[in-house]
Amino acid sequence: MSDALRLWVDGGSRGNPGPAATGYRIEDETGVTLVEAGESIGIATNNVAEYRALIAGLLAAAELGGREVEVRADSQLLMRQMTGAYRVKNAALRELWLEARRAAAAFERVRFVEIPRAENAAADLQVNLALDAAAG
Repeated sequence: MSDALRLWVDGGSRGNPGPAATGYRIEDETGVTLVEAGESIGIATNNVAEYRALIAGLLAAAELGGREVEVRADSQLLMRQMTGAYRVKNAALRELWLEARRAAAAFERVRFVEIPRAENAAADLQVNLALDAAAG
């Protein structure tokens, strides 16, 4: 197993709040996909879905035994709160932020990289597959 993993995360809701889902893809350092998954999480805001996707992806990456992880996401709020550039003012998001910090602590090194939405198609696809499946 690769020591260094790349984690692509996305969360979304149809309505804000509305039906929401998470999605992630984990790759090794050569770009080979190891795991990808999406999950419907019921009614939530987009920001809650983004955090839930990050937590699920970090837990999955830890199960793969990675020592380092580079997290890539297109959510400016998520990435900047995780790097400390933005404070977490919302109480519900603060709980998720704390959970995400605990999940990230499983790694020797975590790097957060904010990417353009167009580069996050794989994780976004998992979100939409989960939303479509939940809608029936």
